[in-house]
Amino acid sequence: MPERKVTISPEAVSIASEMRSAGPIIPNLDNLQQYREDVRAGYESYVRKALDRFRGEIEDIEIAGISCKQVTPHNWAANSDPCIQYAFGGAYVSGSTHEDLIIAAPLAQNSSARIVMVDYRLSPEYPYPQPQQDMQRVYPALLEQYGADRLVICGESAGGNQALALLQHIRDSDLDMPRCAALFSPWVDLSNQGDSHNFNDDRDPSLVNAWVDLAASWHANDRPLDDPGISPLYGDMVRLPPCIITTGSRDLLLSQCLRLARRLVSAGVECDLRVWEGLWHVFEFYPIPEAELSIGEVAEFISAHC
Repeated sequence: MPERKVTISPEAVSIASEMRSAGPIIPNLDNLQQYREDVRAGYESYVRKALDRFRGEIEDIEIAGISCKQVTPHNWAANSDPCIQYAFGGAYVSGSTHEDLIIAAPLAQNSSARIVMVDYRLSPEYPYPQPQQDMQRVYPALLEQYGADRLVICGESAGGNQALALLQHIRDSDLDMPRCAALFSPWVDLSNQGDSHNFNDDRDPSLVNAWVDLAASWHANDRPLDDPGISPLYGDMVRLPPCIITTGSRDLLLSQCLRLARRLVSAGVECDLRVWEGLWHVFEFYPIPEAELSIGEVAEFISAHC
């Protein structure tokens, strides 16, 4: 048999090895707050690295009564450049606008877009539909301030669920649709169906079925997991704006991304699916060359549509 060459960067190999050595950490209700604090602390060096390269202003603001973090790159033109409404990830249970500066800061810089990161409430304290309602309250205010032609919706993992659900809400509410959307490894089916939930459960170094199943139950709060409000993959895709989806061949949620892309295309929606060889769930969160390239490609997609 020929020797199989490593097809990802040395940095990605090293990071994946470190994550596998640490193993998955699955919280419970008793240690949930400590888990959130540990997650934030674990990503702090990555946040610092992203901010060291960022040129611009980061502010804590309030929009429609919702706390947000506003990321404005130095090259943003106030009268013409886009504004991105962004939803962070963390399985609806952890994460914050702070950790997601890892993606938001370089995305803002590369796309010349202001980013408004919504600090939506978390489960299980605030289960569905409360996190979605926070996103829904912010959009009309941004729509009034910037106009639909300058707006973009973006999210990673659970934030991708938020982004897709928000697009469906905008359409169903007869609001003006944003120009496009960007979804990083979106978690759009909380029933966690698909082939990759079988073959990537021990191959994705960042995510396991036991965690996403638990988080889904906390967020759904006894509602059916295939309810389109909870799992927007099962909702209607017609008349949504162009979307770009990124994932990796080892992403536990790869099948969800593939199924979403197929549903969008079948509904006549422009969809650009980028599957990265050998990489895992939201690999853009890690200091590897592939992350920088992927965020750059997403920025190009946004710039091409705004």
